[in-house]
Amino acid sequence: MNPMTTHGASSWIELNTKDVADASRFYGEVLGWTVEAMDMGGGMTYHLIKVGDQSIGGFVPNDAAEASVNGWAIYITVDNVDDTLARAKAQGGQVLQDGFDVPTVGRIGRLKDPAGNALFVITYEGN
Repeated sequence: MNPMTTHGASSWIELNTKDVADASRFYGEVLGWTVEAMDMGGGMTYHLIKVGDQSIGGFVPNDAAEASVNGWAIYITVDNVDDTLARAKAQGGQVLQDGFDVPTVGRIGRLKDPAGNALFVITYEGN
């Protein structure tokens, strides 16, 4: 099973943190992860989390002003982001972020279930 192409599978994780270096050290020691900096242009650096050669997520740096968004995010693969967001809303959930396209990655949206738990849904480019 490839989580990036399987509807309903967890396929990516991200940690929004004000201290990428500390997070890299901590999770490297605890889980054996390695981190690879990737220049995203425009002054943004994304930090890929890797297990061996496999990328499984990333660290997103933010400053203290964005401390309210610190924490883990999970991405679930879906066949169609917009349809999934509509189904979530019909089931009493909330759409936190309408579907948007990320070049070379895919389409992403964010929802919250009726109990208040949020996650991202993603349809990867080429799927």
